[in-house]
Amino acid sequence: MESRAALFKALSEPARLRIVALLLHAGECCVCDLVEVLELPQSMVSRHLAYLRNAGVVAARREGAWMFYRLSDSSDALQGALRDLLATHLPSDLIHAADREAFARRTGVCG
Repeated sequence: MESRAALFKALSEPARLRIVALLLHAGECCVCDLVEVLELPQSMVSRHLAYLRNAGVVAARREGAWMFYRLSDSSDALQGALRDLLATHLPSDLIHAADREAFARRTGVCG
């Protein structure tokens, strides 16, 4: 039950929901791309990513100095259902649409 509460709590914060929406769209993102698109400080984005990672929502991999994040490959039925629900409903949200447009225009500062 606590893991379910942690999952919903992780998705209840607007910035974390924006991160999830971008990862649904892009598949995988470097932290620097998320910082650029979300226009939030790197420390704040990293803190939100750590929260999502602890809740099992995202997974990370390191490539040199860069950290890349993607949605977790969870076999959990609830997480799968939530991912489907978010993929269906987030694209119509104006904030998430603007984030996707900003992602397409990003400069790719991480190399």
